[in-house]
Amino acid sequence: MYHETFSMFAAYNAWANARLYAAAAALPDESRRANRGLFFGSLTGTLNHLLATDRIWMKRFTGSGEAPNRLDAIIHEEFGELSAARRAEDERIRAWIETLPEAAFPAPFTYRPITDPREITQPLAPALFHLFNHQTHHRGQCHAALTGLGADAPSLDMILFQRETGRGLGQPVQA
Repeated sequence: MYHETFSMFAAYNAWANARLYAAAAALPDESRRANRGLFFGSLTGTLNHLLATDRIWMKRFTGSGEAPNRLDAIIHEEFGELSAARRAEDERIRAWIETLPEAAFPAPFTYRPITDPREITQPLAPALFHLFNHQTHHRGQCHAALTGLGADAPSLDMILFQRETGRGLGQPVQA
């Protein structure tokens, strides 16, 4: 059950990020860099935050990969490079989840938060729920910023993803 759920979340995550990045790509660079009052200021800052935190979590989960030591790290200033890195990280997340056996999800793992140096031990599944929920939270901020900038902000509803892909519905949707 966990494997199917997290496989769907990883696919949804990549789908939603692709839609968000496509809308952001239509904006001029100065609009993406303008402070829009988001937690990390601009679209560029917030999209970098999401990439940074995904890398931090993947380093915790897998023990490999580059991970910044700051939540506000700017991984890429240039949007094309940021977009390519996002696609690569989404694929990395998806591919890693596909390798996990069902028994891995309730198993404990230990990590140290960046904001609190104590060790935390918890099952993998709740941490993965956080990873995907965190993406949704900040994508919502980006969506609001896109709307405020007059961009064509796409629907990011999971149910739309499920209808388009058949994931999570038990069978493909008939048109």
